[in-house]
Amino acid sequence: MAKTHQYKVTVEWTGNTGSGTSGYKAYERRHEISAGTKKPPIPGSSDPNFRGDAARWNPEELLVASLSACHKLWYLHLCSDAGIVVRSYLDHAEGEMEETADGPGRFVRVVLHPQVMLGPGADIEKARELHHAAHAQCFIANSVNFPVETEPEIIQGGV
Repeated sequence: MAKTHQYKVTVEWTGNTGSGTSGYKAYERRHEISAGTKKPPIPGSSDPNFRGDAARWNPEELLVASLSACHKLWYLHLCSDAGIVVRSYLDHAEGEMEETADGPGRFVRVVLHPQVMLGPGADIEKARELHHAAHAQCFIANSVNFPVETEPEIIQGGV
């Protein structure tokens, strides 16, 4: 029997500048994302290409960040189970979205670029293989309809 999990968030629009949505340029795209009282809110907006605030997170960035974080969490779990010590992990993930002529768009791919430093004596080939296993386990990657690629850089750290 499958286990189910529920995730509840609140997204509150905070961009009413006084006249609501009386015109396309009359309102800001700002919003706050929250999930309970123990987590700080995430300041959100739309992409600056769509009249958003570049100083705030947009949904597209959050999607790419979710894929990156999910992959990292599974990768660290699998390395721990395999006895591979990871000293550091940094990912400069990139997402590509295409916008169609009639307005809607979609992601066409996301590429993860994890830079992983292993402890001394770690099995580099096994560590590389575990990226494939992490991808297969990632809940978020299993939920999207576009390719998520992983191009890891793995180095052996010193003592």
